Amino acid sequence: MRGVVMYTAGDVRVEERDDPKIVEPTDAIVKLTATCICGSDLWPYRGIEPADHQVMGHEYVGVVEEVGSEVKNVKVGDFVVGSFVISDNTCEICQAGFQSKCVHAEFVAQTIGTQAEKARIPHADGTLVATPGQPEPELIPSLLAASDVLGTGWYAAVAADAGPGKTVAVVGDGAVGLMAVLAAKQLGAERIIAMSRHPERQKLARYYGATDIVEERGEEGVAKIKELTGGLGAHSVVEAVGTQESFMQAVGATRGGGHLGYVGVNYDVKIPGIELFFAGIHTLGGPAPVRRFLPDLIQLIWDRKIDPGKVFDLTLPLEQAPEGYKAMDERRATKVILTF
Repeated sequence: MRGVVMYTAGDVRVEERDDPKIVEPTDAIVKLTATCICGSDLWPYRGIEPADHQVMGHEYVGVVEEVGSEVKNVKVGDFVVGSFVISDNTCEICQAGFQSKCVHAEFVAQTIGTQAEKARIPHADGTLVATPGQPEPELIPSLLAASDVLGTGWYAAVAADAGPGKTVAVVGDGAVGLMAVLAAKQLGAERIIAMSRHPERQKLARYYGATDIVEERGEEGVAKIKELTGGLGAHSVVEAVGTQESFMQAVGATRGGGHLGYVGVNYDVKIPGIELFFAGIHTLGGPAPVRRFLPDLIQLIWDRKIDPGKVFDLTLPLEQAPEGYKAMDERRATKVILTF
């Protein structure tokens, strides 16, 4: 099969990979219908994470082609959406709603690599969710978004305690930040402030429910949020970038007693303990337990109540994946969908 391999930073190739095979009785083989490039894939692309002939990709939808003898919840022919973290969905941590910390947790990125024609999904019963039927083609981008960015944005909004009567501020206008705006709107937030300097992303943020746009960053961004909230800061803040500036901006924008949901993968972010101490806020984040939300998100998409697929603004065939990486790295694309 054809699949994406990152040889080293900036060197992405599409080449022949071995077809996946059932290894454990709890495995499933999925023939992928679509996959995509994530903002977190840019970390190794930019040399921030190491990459040495690394298989790439962790977002995926497709049709089950084969199942192991112990798989019960999905069957051959099912169209499925899978989380970017493998989970059994039965251990105590999974049952508490944190499937990304499952005792069998395994990141699909760099181990399975779903920027490929097929994928072996371990713990298929706990990781994959079948859709109500075979989706119409126009639903596939939205279902693909549920595999990571929608689920991650939704978790961020939940972690930030977004809801009726709340003002939500979203730091980051990438795909996850935009999905957090969508989630905050669906969760009933009264006011949603999107922090963005990119005109096209601002437009999409407003489409998804943003009521205000703030272009300032850092201390100026914090000051603007406070100005818009009577000097108090937002009740709920989502951090969806992962840089030192964005994280401290998010902390500063959260009112005393408010909630910060952080899902931006951060490197070299150092949080001064004294600032966090005196901020007096709730914090929750990390790798999103997408599996917790998948059934409900799939149904919302199926019923056409949400349209997260608009976050994809560039569609390329798998063979042009290197161009997709380049477009996202240069911010010419928010998120790239790869088709077969």
